[in-house]
Amino acid sequence: MAGHATGTRAGRQPVFALKFRFILMLTAAAAGALGQSAGPRTMRVDYVHTGTASEERFALDGVVLEGEWPGPLDQWIDESGSGKYRFQVLDTAIGRVIYSRGFASIYGEWETTGEARQQPRAFQESVRFPAPAKPVQVVIQKRGPYNEFRTVWTAAVDPSSPAIGRSGPPKLNVWAVMQNGPPWDKVDLLLLGDGYTAREMEKWHRDARHTAELLFAAPPFEEHRQDFNVWAIDAPAE
Repeated sequence: MAGHATGTRAGRQPVFALKFRFILMLTAAAAGALGQSAGPRTMRVDYVHTGTASEERFALDGVVLEGEWPGPLDQWIDESGSGKYRFQVLDTAIGRVIYSRGFASIYGEWETTGEARQQPRAFQESVRFPAPAKPVQVVIQKRGPYNEFRTVWTAAVDPSSPAIGRSGPPKLNVWAVMQNGPPWDKVDLLLLGDGYTAREMEKWHRDARHTAELLFAAPPFEEHRQDFNVWAIDAPAE
């Protein structure tokens, strides 16, 4: 997360101005790699992850074009090395990685259980990335026995395909329970109420705020309160 400068040096531009200009340069370079002239939209690839403790399989479920990309505008490549899995987005024409992220999944936890040694199960998973302008290859990788990443599944994605869902997200009321900055510079948490009817929305709002206050009254969240945003969705139950 970017820091803040409080002063200047004689004959020089403010430090924060130089940092902001540098971030804009990085953003422009990344957007160019993705074929975007402005802030990109979000592409979501849905797939089914199934298997047992000894084998796993993947199957493409669908590709959806969502709204504006909410992630960092200057960090396209994940260099942290974290996560049991990692996905990469490759420019099909030149084979270059233009986006990557490490992640963990429910399947990755489930495959270590006793149930996974007795019967198969399937889980729905998704990866999201800035929408490209040209065809890309989405690659899912998993850590091997020596902690190295190895490819376990790939899928070709053509942004011009008529099969891509373009209807956008459902029209639901999304509101800020606690907002400390833009999403790409904070950790965003989302609260979704279950079982509140349309007449109980006021109660749902009170409960959402109370939940956030309870969470950020305890460590380690208390001392990192300014690093988070908390959002809520109104989804009235029948």
